[in-house]
Amino acid sequence: MSAAPRKGLSAGTRRLSMGALVGSAGAALALLLWLLGALEPFEAKTWDWRARLMAKPGPATSQIATILIDQQSLDWCKENLSLGWPWPRETYRAITDFCARGGAKAVVFDMIYSEPSVNGVDDDRGFRDAMKRYGRAVGGMFLSAENKSASTAWEKGQPELRIGVSGLDAWAEGARPRDLAYPRAGFPTPELGSGMAALSNTNLPRDSVDNVYRREPLFNTFDGRVVPSEALAAYLLGNPGGHALSIGSGLLVVDGKSIAIDSDGRAILRFRGPSQTHAAKSAASVIQAEVRIENGEKNDFDPAFFKDKYVFFGVTAAALYDLKPTPMSSAYPGVEVNATMLDNLLSGDFMRPLPLAVTVLVVLLISMSAGIAVSMASGAGRSALSYLVFIPLAPLLGIGAYAAGYWLQLVALELGGVLALVGSSLVSYATEGKQKRYIKGAFKQYLSPAVIEELIAHPERLKLGGERRELSIFFSDMQGFTSVSETLTPEELTALLNDYLSAMTDIIQEEGGTIDKYEGDAIIAFWNAPLDLPDHAARAVRAALRCQVKLAELRPVFKARVGKELFMRVGVNSGPAVVGNMGSHTRFDYTMLGDAVNLASRLEGINKQYGTYTMISASTLKLAGKAYPARELSRVAVVGRKEPVTVYEPMLPEEYEARRPVLEAFAAALALYYEGKFGEAEAAFAALADRDPPSKSYAARCRELGAEAPAGEWNGVWVMTQK
Repeated sequence: MSAAPRKGLSAGTRRLSMGALVGSAGAALALLLWLLGALEPFEAKTWDWRARLMAKPGPATSQIATILIDQQSLDWCKENLSLGWPWPRETYRAITDFCARGGAKAVVFDMIYSEPSVNGVDDDRGFRDAMKRYGRAVGGMFLSAENKSASTAWEKGQPELRIGVSGLDAWAEGARPRDLAYPRAGFPTPELGSGMAALSNTNLPRDSVDNVYRREPLFNTFDGRVVPSEALAAYLLGNPGGHALSIGSGLLVVDGKSIAIDSDGRAILRFRGPSQTHAAKSAASVIQAEVRIENGEKNDFDPAFFKDKYVFFGVTAAALYDLKPTPMSSAYPGVEVNATMLDNLLSGDFMRPLPLAVTVLVVLLISMSAGIAVSMASGAGRSALSYLVFIPLAPLLGIGAYAAGYWLQLVALELGGVLALVGSSLVSYATEGKQKRYIKGAFKQYLSPAVIEELIAHPERLKLGGERRELSIFFSDMQGFTSVSETLTPEELTALLNDYLSAMTDIIQEEGGTIDKYEGDAIIAFWNAPLDLPDHAARAVRAALRCQVKLAELRPVFKARVGKELFMRVGVNSGPAVVGNMGSHTRFDYTMLGDAVNLASRLEGINKQYGTYTMISASTLKLAGKAYPARELSRVAVVGRKEPVTVYEPMLPEEYEARRPVLEAFAAALALYYEGKFGEAEAAFAALADRDPPSKSYAARCRELGAEAPAGEWNGVWVMTQK
């Protein structure tokens, strides 16, 4: 039942290694679940939270505007123009002319005009002619894999941008993207298509994990042609001239702007905010303004609002079913998804996935750190602090990574950290916890709770089995306790001892002392083991003096219980001793052995010779320094020890000052005694005898030695014949 650390690695190194191992295991499990896709549903939700938290306008947000068919527009057209849905193409003609009048860079119609106008061919032609005059209108087409009635080839007369993407074939062969190439397409009517400058794909894909729009491709392919997204088409038309597009592993480059893409060619959108992030105008307000301008009427809506802006025209009225689930909300305008894509393209700040190697490294590093933190922590408080630090760390890192433009796998990171924390806690409980419980059980009778906690935190300081250390040793005994005990019942005696020993033990342990044992009313204690205490001597002296003060406070209470006053004698010595487990492997006693221990015991008994109650050795006084004043009592030779030792009586500073005249007179008398001038010494001691018990003892001693100097060599040593 020994608590001694095993040989080999130190306790700290073992805890470090175990924490790192548990952390690595937690990271491995978290990464495996992530790579298998098990964490995707949870990761998606945390990504949406980050996107909402960090959403803010970008450098190009102000360059984009939207014209929206909202419920207000539907109501206004119905009430003022008697127009139901679908609107005649004349309304779109008015919108096109107003944007052209204002100098918009490009206008994207997020709609597919697949059927002729119910108002006749002239209605379509008016809209067509407006788009032709403007020259930068983008229409919609619908790429599909399922619509059997859709075209399987590019329809004659439909506009083409003829985009070239360098490296597309090689990339597609290696990445094998899903849903990049579509076999079928729905086109606008030939009449309207002929007026458009470009067609774009309006069929945006959703994340397969939960059908939320987070990642979108900037282009798809159909019938051997590259079909741009609405965002890419608007960018290309709004910036006339040559354009360079290339694609490779994980990267699409548009005119020098690098965009991170996945194996399906999709880029992660950085949403700017709620449903109307970009400057928005209702379709009704634009139509009214254009009609007033054409009629020469006063108009408060300046077409210059759209100058040099990319304009997206779409619907937000709930009844028209173009609201989509996005990280921002479950009903986000589809036209705003396309506007967000263009915003990211212009700003050059599409989000990027953190590289696989970096993700693995971060998860491993955080998990190992969490495991090590718990493994190295001592006590529940520090372990709890580790949890408080590491549990919010993954969300904080996720937010920081988002701010830097990266998608950090927050759930994998959090899971790895939690597994490391919990796993390390369980391992510590099973291993270190066993040692901690052992230490508490083994030392609770010897040490204060604070010292036990220190041992638990640093078990390497505990060396059972015996070691040689310098100790300060405390022996105490109650004066005349045997006669007192004979007058008490067993119950009364037990209660008295408990009260007395508890009061003294509390003081000893408060001073960092270790209780060796109790022998009846006697207390044996020591300092500087099992923990190092550089000021052990001063602590031992202070404990002795505090015990005397406490007993003086309790003396009236004890007198009322036993009928007489109780006094305690204390001996303190400092010196080398062997301390440790002096018992067997099944039952032990943490105690001490050595000559220094025996001397401390003798000093306690010698107090009777001098009438004192606290006595310390010269070695203790030297180590304690000037912590407490003390008077020299004697040079004594104790039983079982050849060399004499000088002993002292320590005092509290206030007591020493109050007794200074007596103490100085005693010191002068003691000097005469050491010189062998017994007659003069006796007279000096006798003058103090009624006020100072040691002086009374010395006066009697001088009378025994005689008035003349002794024969032979005199060294002033008082030889003790009793223990």
